[in-house]
Amino acid sequence: MAHIYIALVDTPGIFAFFIRRFLKQKYIHVVISMDAGMDEAYSFGRRNPLVPVLAGFEKEDKKKILHAFPSADYLVCEIDCTREQKENIRKRLCEDMKKRRHYHYAVLGLPFLVCNRPFYQKNFYTCSSYIARLLKDNGITVSEKHFSLVTPKDFYEYPDKRVLFEGALSELIHADFRWRRCGLHPYHPVTHRSKAVCE
Repeated sequence: MAHIYIALVDTPGIFAFFIRRFLKQKYIHVVISMDAGMDEAYSFGRRNPLVPVLAGFEKEDKKKILHAFPSADYLVCEIDCTREQKENIRKRLCEDMKKRRHYHYAVLGLPFLVCNRPFYQKNFYTCSSYIARLLKDNGITVSEKHFSLVTPKDFYEYPDKRVLFEGALSELIHADFRWRRCGLHPYHPVTHRSKAVCE
């Protein structure tokens, strides 16, 4: 048995405000990671956290995100998968990262999403549509919707996940550092119960 990790993110900003109003929930961005500490994490979002108009496929840097959004909150979840599924997902992420300049944020698809009408323009995705398609291509179905209609809310409501962490990004980074210093696996329930060992 292996695991992949999904982070649901709450960040400030005008664009985020409108997405939050549409979804009617706090978390409005989705990230996929190969590890619980979000070190090997990818998403469709801002190429530079400080520049909202430039968006596409990128590897996420949590320290840069914290610098841009000190009040950002994260909900980190674990999803079971096979080792083969995880390796195939990692391979696809690495391949897409090499050609990331060919991928763009699906701004034109947003009105169709609001109207609940499937829409796909080649190499254009939202954060949630890309991850939904990637997972479904590898046998993990988050929603029965067309991938272009999947939103962060579908990931939030996905029943086959386990919440490992919820709180400020600053706390996530601090906790990750503490557990790594002790040589433990971050956010695993056993290490949480062993917290005193690291302090």
